[in-house]
Amino acid sequence: MVLATLLVLQVLLADRERLAADAAWRPLIGGLCGVLGCSMPAWREPQALTMINRDVRPLPQVPGVLLAKATFRNDARWAQPWPVLLLTLKDADGRSLGARALLPADYLDAAASADIAPGQTAEITVRVREPSASVVAFAFDFH
Repeated sequence: MVLATLLVLQVLLADRERLAADAAWRPLIGGLCGVLGCSMPAWREPQALTMINRDVRPLPQVPGVLLAKATFRNDARWAQPWPVLLLTLKDADGRSLGARALLPADYLDAAASADIAPGQTAEITVRVREPSASVVAFAFDFH
């Protein structure tokens, strides 16, 4: 019985990365790692990030520069690393004129925690260069 239990624990620990990515297994793996002192990979669920508000406007005092603002919330059950935000600027026909991947270092201050907590809301503001005067639409995507 003891050997069987040890074998099950070993299999769970060896496969903890895959199991920790499953919401059903994560609490068990978290408890197991808490007792045994192992590490568990960060929870990543970009589809659980909800965009609450977003806006991109020209900066009147700085020609060719846009001010992008977004407010989003982590609706996942666990904390997860801050996302990479992909801002895509488009023309009236929906064609992409330019895109910029906003890394957490681009929109967070140095004092921010490594993860966005469950239910936490974040507001970001960044300046981006306007790729063309025909930018009329934009999209934010979480990665």
